[in-house]
Amino acid sequence: MDRLAQTFARCKAEGRPAFVSYVCAGDPDVETSKAILKSLAEAGADVLEVGVPFSDPLADGLTNQLASQRALESGMTFDHLLEIMAATRAATDKPIVLYCYYNLLFSFGVEAYCAKVKAAGGDGLLVLDCPPEEASDLIAACRKHGLANVFIVAPTTPPARIALIAKHASGFIYYVSREGVTGERSELATNLSSAVAEIRKHTALPICVGFGISSAAHVQAVGKVADGVVVGSALVNVIAAHKDKRSEAAAAIGAKVRELLGK
Repeated sequence: MDRLAQTFARCKAEGRPAFVSYVCAGDPDVETSKAILKSLAEAGADVLEVGVPFSDPLADGLTNQLASQRALESGMTFDHLLEIMAATRAATDKPIVLYCYYNLLFSFGVEAYCAKVKAAGGDGLLVLDCPPEEASDLIAACRKHGLANVFIVAPTTPPARIALIAKHASGFIYYVSREGVTGERSELATNLSSAVAEIRKHTALPICVGFGISSAAHVQAVGKVADGVVVGSALVNVIAAHKDKRSEAAAAIGAKVRELLGK
């Protein structure tokens, strides 16, 4: 059983959802990013979702766009990403899933990209803008190199397409709880229970819910219907607040995770 499957099985046995944290690699710099990911794992994150900085992050709201911009301005490269992943893997056995855009894989070479990600300790890829109809190369490369291939289901996805996505997905299904881009929200979507129930008709994979989850109350509410809860912007905002006092960022983000988990 791989790390992702083990993690979701353990969380289920403990009667709780997996906490999936999102931060952007290299935000605000390489060394601070390593410390932040280690702190996330130690504070209670079950799965580390790591954004790959990109110049045109079309699925992201302002918070995560600025995180990507900070990382790129600090000099982030693919080699630095692999360095951050390897350091994180040396520090924790928590699963690492990259959140990225297809052009980064396509320009590098999809199979070569997957091979390097796996060698650096990665467990999966969530490629935002690569739908299953166009993902044959990605799916094949992920299978060859033992990476989960996570696909997204949106509130607007019809049942027939959910079935298609579920057929090709592995690791888990990522349900985007709201239309639009990433970002903190004051209220959760009202139809989460029915949306997750519909996805469950088509797959036995764990279902994680993200986009707009920003408080302990949100985490608790989503955890009642989903197998995993994804928090991104609320964590990235902590990094943004500490971009000029970087030595304090890792501790601050660990405190935020504990707050969100009600610890």
